[in-house]
Amino acid sequence: MPRVNNVTSATYADFLKNHLCPAIKSKRCGLLSTGVLLQHDNARPHAAHSTVATIQDLSFECLPHPPYSPDLAPSDFHVFGPLKEAMGGKSFRSNKEVQQVVHEWLHSQPKDFFSRGIYALPKRWNTSMEPNGDYIEK
Repeated sequence: MPRVNNVTSATYADFLKNHLCPAIKSKRCGLLSTGVLLQHDNARPHAAHSTVATIQDLSFECLPHPPYSPDLAPSDFHVFGPLKEAMGGKSFRSNKEVQQVVHEWLHSQPKDFFSRGIYALPKRWNTSMEPNGDYIEK
């Protein structure tokens, strides 16, 4: 979306229907029939009734996210834990060098690395929350 537009429930629902769905159809043929998982925070455009109705109409699934959580989303644990291990103990001379190492690490992961993390989200959601709603690392 252009930076000048405010994101409202109407503009977000329009984006889902008229941009995201066609892009998935053209770029990831078959994904719409196997299911699309969205992860939202509790921002108003994401939580509005019209947005929820649009997500249901499109047969997308929205993974839950704790309200007002400043912590990492459950999806972040899958990538950032192993990345942190890979980069641990190394020194970098510039931001560009850090970016290069991160890109190399991302490209070195097996093809199923990211899909395993995505499909583990519902399980991770159920096991990564303390009763008060804080994320914990297992």
